[in-house]
Amino acid sequence: MSSYVAATAFGGPDPLSVLDETLGAPGPGEALVKVHAIGTNPVDYKMYSGAYGRDDARLPMRIGSEAAGTVTAVGPEAVGPNGPISVGDEVIAFRAPGAYAAELLVPAHALVPKPATLGWNQAAGLMLTGVTATHALAAAAVGPGDTVLIHGGAGGVGIMAVQLAAGRGATVVATASPGHHALLAELGAVPVAYGPGLADRVRAAAPGGVDAALDLVGTDEALDVSLELVADRDRIATIAGFSRGFGAGIKVLGGAPGADNGAALRQAARLELVRLAEKGTLTVHVQQTFPLAQAAAAHRLLMDGHTTGKIILVP
Repeated sequence: MSSYVAATAFGGPDPLSVLDETLGAPGPGEALVKVHAIGTNPVDYKMYSGAYGRDDARLPMRIGSEAAGTVTAVGPEAVGPNGPISVGDEVIAFRAPGAYAAELLVPAHALVPKPATLGWNQAAGLMLTGVTATHALAAAAVGPGDTVLIHGGAGGVGIMAVQLAAGRGATVVATASPGHHALLAELGAVPVAYGPGLADRVRAAAPGGVDAALDLVGTDEALDVSLELVADRDRIATIAGFSRGFGAGIKVLGGAPGADNGAALRQAARLELVRLAEKGTLTVHVQQTFPLAQAAAAHRLLMDGHTTGKIILVP
């Protein structure tokens, strides 16, 4: 028997329960993975919150999409993006629906090598935030010589976006509360505090102007300041401000109706993220870990909206 976490009702995190299942042997193109760490993301609790409907036929609802672990069995023709998958391989699984589990039976195409430079907890948190940040930077066409404003620089996606933008040769100005400024400076950004007067503080930090902006928080302030400082609306991207983003004519990214989901770009980004982590130019900041059975507590922390980097579950 293997354990996994599922939502048994819609609403808050209290009904998250540990359930048991028996996994069969991998079929063609599949692999069985012993999970060592699991990445959590805001979309995980949004799935059972009722925001996407309340169809009881979907209960109990498995959650999660990313994990890191060791391959324990493979089926015929188990080939991932980096080549054949073998027993003993250390891997990251993404996208892996139902990743809140002690074991996963997944398509081999969802498995990429775990960077040796990252521990299990870091590896489990690399992919979703990494591909989201890659998509946002591509949508805003951020490249060498640009100055990019990143709202929410200390969040999971923000920390990735700061590192990736700096790695592309851009100057990065990132918003965060003052307690996170030292971390952002270490990652290569010029940190500024959000709140009243933000536009003036960004102007002072970037006297040559701002070429592009990423809204990773969805606040009115983030969108207002981006629209005020960036002349070309095609170079403003949001992953959270959907309704205002559509109205303002900026790039709206993600799963909302009409948004650019960037599916192909995100899939292609996985091996590049592994490569950058292997080089030591990309890391994952883990704020806290919880046992898998305490997924509800992890989600309450996520829902607070002030986490720094990633919250990880450990089976």
